[in-house]
Parts: sequence; structure tokens; C-alpha cells
Amino acid sequence: MRELKYRKTDGERLHAGRHQRKAERVVIHVRKGDTVRVMRGDDKGREGVVLRVYPKTGRVLVEGVNIVKKHRRARRPEEQSGISEAPAPVASSNLMLLDPKEGKPTRTRRRIDADGTKERVSVKSGETIAVTTR
Repeated sequence: MRELKYRKTDGERLHAGRHQRKAERVVIHVRKGDTVRVMRGDDKGREGVVLRVYPKTGRVLVEGVNIVKKHRRARRPEEQSGISEAPAPVASSNLMLLDPKEGKPTRTRRRIDADGTKERVSVKSGETIAVTTR
């Protein structure tokens, strides 16, 4: 017969590492300002510029992709209520960076220059991908 134990006081707590898991970041291959193409999902084939990156959830906000409708109620008498459209974040795994030379989707590599700076390089054309911020 198995020995009965009270789980809460026995060693490690049930939810001991939950805050640590929440703080973990997902490695995302795109940055703000990059031009990307959606490879999977309802918006497959669409292109847009990355507006924001969410490293904790691994999602990316892309301009003109995954548009959702938000219903807004008027809070004051002079305000107008209605339906507005806004982009929602998509999973970063469904996006591919566009090659600066050909405009086709590509993977990226890292290259270290002679002066020691890291830069992203397109696998397809070998061109460096410039970091552009809006």
C-alpha cells in the first residue's frame, strides 16, 4: 500500500515555477520595421511591416494582417460608438522575412563583421538585412 502524503507541504509547491515560466522569452526571428510575408493561416500570402513584437508570447503585430473588428461603446454623450478595425498579433512561426534583393521569403543567418558587430544575412541572396525602425 502506498504512503499517503499531503502534497502542498511535500517538497516543491504545485505552482512553484509559474512566474519563472511567464518571464521566459521566445526567440523571434523578426524585428520591428521588417517586411514579412504570412506563410500559414487565413492571411496566407499577405505582406506587411512589423509594427510590434511580443517576446513573452512569441507573437508579432503586422500592419494589414489579421484584422479584427472591435465594438466600441460611446462612454460620453458626445462620443460616437461603432465598429473599428485593428490588426491583432499573429504567431511569429507563421511569418517569414522578405529578402531585400528579390522580395521573396527567406531565412536568416548571423554574420560577425571584422569590427565585431553582428548582422543578419539573407540565406537566399547573401545580402545583409538592414535594421529599419519606423
